[in-house]
Amino acid sequence: MFRDDQPLKILLMSATLEGERLAALLDDAPVVRSDGRMFPVTMQWGRPFQPGEFVEPRVVQTVLDALGSESGSLLVFLPGQAEIRRVNQHLVEALGERADILLCPLHGELDLSAQRAAIEPAPKGTRKVVLATNIAETSLTIDGVRVVIDAGLARVPRFDPGSGMTRLETQRISRASATQRAGRAGRLEPGVCYRLWSEAQHDQLAAYGAAEILQADLAGLALQLARWGVTPAQLVWLDVPPAAAYAQAQDLLVRLEALSNQPGQPPALTPHGQAMAELPAHPRIAHLLLRGHALGLGELACDVAALLGEHDILRGGGADLHSRLTLLAGTERAARGAQGGVQRAKQLARQYRGYLRGTAKSPVSDPDHSRWLGALLALAYPDRVAQQRRPGGGEYRLANGRAALFAEADALMKQPWLVIADLGSRQGQREERIYLATDFDPALFESVLAEQVITVDQIDWDEREGVFRAERQRKAGELIISREPLTGLDDAARSQALLALVRRKGLELLPWTPELRQWQARVALLRSLDIDKSATSEWPDLSDAQLLATLENWLMPYLGKVTRLSHFSQLDLSSILRNLLPWPLPQQLEAQAPQTIQVPSGSNIRIDYSEQPPILSVRLQELFGLSDTPRIANGRQVLKLHLLSPARRPVQVTQDLANFWRSTYIEVKKDLKGRYPKLSRNVHQLAYA
Repeated sequence: MFRDDQPLKILLMSATLEGERLAALLDDAPVVRSDGRMFPVTMQWGRPFQPGEFVEPRVVQTVLDALGSESGSLLVFLPGQAEIRRVNQHLVEALGERADILLCPLHGELDLSAQRAAIEPAPKGTRKVVLATNIAETSLTIDGVRVVIDAGLARVPRFDPGSGMTRLETQRISRASATQRAGRAGRLEPGVCYRLWSEAQHDQLAAYGAAEILQADLAGLALQLARWGVTPAQLVWLDVPPAAAYAQAQDLLVRLEALSNQPGQPPALTPHGQAMAELPAHPRIAHLLLRGHALGLGELACDVAALLGEHDILRGGGADLHSRLTLLAGTERAARGAQGGVQRAKQLARQYRGYLRGTAKSPVSDPDHSRWLGALLALAYPDRVAQQRRPGGGEYRLANGRAALFAEADALMKQPWLVIADLGSRQGQREERIYLATDFDPALFESVLAEQVITVDQIDWDEREGVFRAERQRKAGELIISREPLTGLDDAARSQALLALVRRKGLELLPWTPELRQWQARVALLRSLDIDKSATSEWPDLSDAQLLATLENWLMPYLGKVTRLSHFSQLDLSSILRNLLPWPLPQQLEAQAPQTIQVPSGSNIRIDYSEQPPILSVRLQELFGLSDTPRIANGRQVLKLHLLSPARRPVQVTQDLANFWRSTYIEVKKDLKGRYPKLSRNVHQLAYA
């Protein structure tokens, strides 16, 4: 396709890319740098923000100072829209009726006219103060700016593979971003940059920001790789996709029917997944569009998809998605600030209709599709179908097992079932907040969403009543749709219920004794000594974690007569566990990790194996005549000596008895002499070479 004398040339351009890393990835491709035309920018450093200090007061004061000492317009970098609104309000109050200062917010959710007003030159005789997010860092040029005020913070989305949700986190910018921001002051003439952090703190910033692939939702990437028939391991990456996030993305694609999930086989792209991959939309949205179209709800699906793909067009107007659809349909007039978002959503909906190439006739009788909005949203977010925890309350449990709540009172709190389209949390918030949702009819689980439902027989122990409870449950994820009692439980089912109880309550439910815990620790010690030497051991793993993981193997055979919680205490747990040691390990255990050890006084002192290394607590005078620290396990394990006074009070802790006699014993003896005269007459004689 390309001739040798005219090879294909690819030029990768970026203002902040790590050129050396990319060049190394591309077989040492040449790196061309162009600094462009830049005027000098003077740096003004500030003190670091203190923990818990609000950004806005410092920013406002710096703006006022710069307006008094510098000429030209100002560009102020803030973390997000909330800070922009608050700083704008404080400046309005501080500047009063000054007509020569124009305050212009700038962020991604403004309509085009508002963004244009922010980046155009200030009218003659006026100055602008542009309050911006990092959208102004590289993508826009703002005329007339020669002063930059940088708070040094950015609010970035971070995907949590554990919850499958994206959180907004406020974090410090990188040195590369700080350089880009400062450069905005020197585009047309010499400028000044006020950095609200110290020069020493600047040196500690990361050189570059974290790559998006390391903190983003990877569902779209996983779908495209499946379309190509490759795995991440088969490709060369500048930054390798995180394994946990990629696995979570594949799990989601299975739920969206884009990937098959055959036991023992890697996930494979389905015909539906192929169709999803051809749509320029997130897999959730693509699934909604295709399934909605197949149901004859194409028009509604395109509108819903457009609303989900656009920033919320009705911020502060409650969480109900229905009100956004009303705006999109034009039956209500959008507020001035929302008009741009509404127009963008309408344009996106038209594009989606073009991709679907028409819609089928709707099979439903409800002309406004109000009942079907929840179904479409559940197609895109099956993991976010939510059930109210208590009637009228604002907290819901999601199908993925997480919890979410409304940050403030909302009309949707009357609904027992929801589908949540937008939720998340910020740093310091424990629960997810619900920002966009719609009501949901659980009867749809019987038709449109039947594939999301599984039936399980749940057998559990009712601790309050002390009896077994068994029921057949129909579930969507972690949510119980319906339940009915089961009768005629067999022994195997009862035993499984008991094992589940033990796993939930822990091994302390079983009749442990201090002696048995010591026995367990002795086995663990000998196992660890073997593993330290050869990475394998003939001693079995009898840790609590392993015992819980293998309850079926060692505990289940003994549960036949356990019908009440009190029956656990009748189990001979010592015999059950000791049977796990094959011959001749019991004899070796007594020889290598004895329960007691004889000291020079003739006493047999018990060894405490509950800590590592094992502890021998012994009165000092009982060791007279012993030169070195006692060892066990054929000399492989030194004991830790807790040396006690005649009254069994702690005197010294050591693992080097010989050194104790040489260096510390004299001082200890002086300390004990006044309290224990008989001890001072019993002089310890040792001969050292």
